[in-house]
Amino acid sequence: MGEKAKSEEPSPLPSETRTSPSGPTLYLVGTPIGNLEDITLRAIRILKEVDVIACEDTRQTHYGIKTRTTSYHEHNEMTRSAELVKEMQEGASVALVTDAGMPGISDPGFRLVTLAIRHRLHVVPIPGASAFLSALVASGLPTDSFRFGGFLPAKRGERRAALEAIKNSPHTQVFYEAPHRIIEALADVVEILGTDRNVVIAREVTKLHEEFLRGRASEVLTALQNRDAVKGEITLLIGKEEQKEVHATEIRQTLRQRIDQLISEEKLDEKSALKKIAKERGISKSEAYRELQRSK
Repeated sequence: MGEKAKSEEPSPLPSETRTSPSGPTLYLVGTPIGNLEDITLRAIRILKEVDVIACEDTRQTHYGIKTRTTSYHEHNEMTRSAELVKEMQEGASVALVTDAGMPGISDPGFRLVTLAIRHRLHVVPIPGASAFLSALVASGLPTDSFRFGGFLPAKRGERRAALEAIKNSPHTQVFYEAPHRIIEALADVVEILGTDRNVVIAREVTKLHEEFLRGRASEVLTALQNRDAVKGEITLLIGKEEQKEVHATEIRQTLRQRIDQLISEEKLDEKSALKKIAKERGISKSEAYRELQRSK
């Protein structure tokens, strides 16, 4: 009989997933944005093993974590960042969390991260929930190219200027917005970007009353205006500008008109005019020639 097969032991996890905090390290830990189950096993382990957790609200504790906490928010981050870096220089490991989501995304954290990097301390991200990414992937709007703009400006003039800047954008736009301003913001979207611009309101993502309102800007605005009140955390997603379809005969007519214009105004022959038009439109000369032939 052949040699008895050796029992195969499961491969150990990569060292990166097994290593406990050692030495001065800043961990940026993503926490749930609503549903408390949306936290990773790694995040819980790191939060239990670090020396101190820097958080916006030291009163909130979950998952049986007993680690020492210290307050870190927008009003004290300048002084607290320096204090935390000093602790890390003395050998401590620090986890930074915010009330919800990833630290530094429309929340405090940037100052501490840059200061830690400046002092050549190790900075490690621990991925977790993100409101704008969760809203984006479930929105139904294109995700191949998008831009996250944080909170829209609170002042109307600045907000309208921000919307004007994205009027012809080829990207899906993602913003956070306060519930008491969302109707006013949508009204600006309708006026500046048009009634037919595709928008999505993602409200209370991952929470009990999660809701997605999808449709044309005017339709979504009307739906919100018909409510007694709009509550909860809101992500506003704006679809990219839709390219209007142009009939093939219109393209050919335009091509012929442009050739005649160049021949008349710049004294070019038809071949040179066609070459210039191809360059203007970013197409090959042969493609421009075929369009011209079909127009005759």
